[in-house]
Amino acid sequence: MTEETPSPELPSAVMVPDGRVAVVTDFAASDLFERTFREGMELVEETAAYLDGEGRRDSKLLSRSSALAYAGESMRLTTRLMQIASWLLVQRAVREGDMAASAACEPRYRLAPRKVEGETPPPADLPIALVEYGVRAEKLYDRIHYLDRRMYVDATPPADTPNPVQSQFDRLSAAFGAPGTPT
Repeated sequence: MTEETPSPELPSAVMVPDGRVAVVTDFAASDLFERTFREGMELVEETAAYLDGEGRRDSKLLSRSSALAYAGESMRLTTRLMQIASWLLVQRAVREGDMAASAACEPRYRLAPRKVEGETPPPADLPIALVEYGVRAEKLYDRIHYLDRRMYVDATPPADTPNPVQSQFDRLSAAFGAPGTPT
């Protein structure tokens, strides 16, 4: 059975298999989600505190070109953290019953793959703390992207696949008559 979910992005209702809804609901209630949520929100808070405090002081000591690179890196970092936080908040909304698991299956809540090609490493004279926050954010994003794909994209519910053993029983019943049926 499937649950119908209207989607503003799609012209018709999205059909979400019950198996997928169960996977999403189970994950939202799991300890793994709790740990990932806590880690993500702590990283957001730590990074914000750094960028508002020590990072601001560090950036004032940089050359003009390095300060420009710092601004670019900090924007990339905050964008990545907002994507992480948004995904985690959707899962928490499912956990707390504020959002149906089927609604969380909509494509607009999926994480895009991280673009690796064309990325250049940050300049060597950037503050090490900024670089470390960036590395932590990318690692967390990769883990969450993996979870997102497993839960919402790759997971195909097995309920629609025929049972090969049942198929053999059906063939035997057809050939020799159903059990209990006189031949």
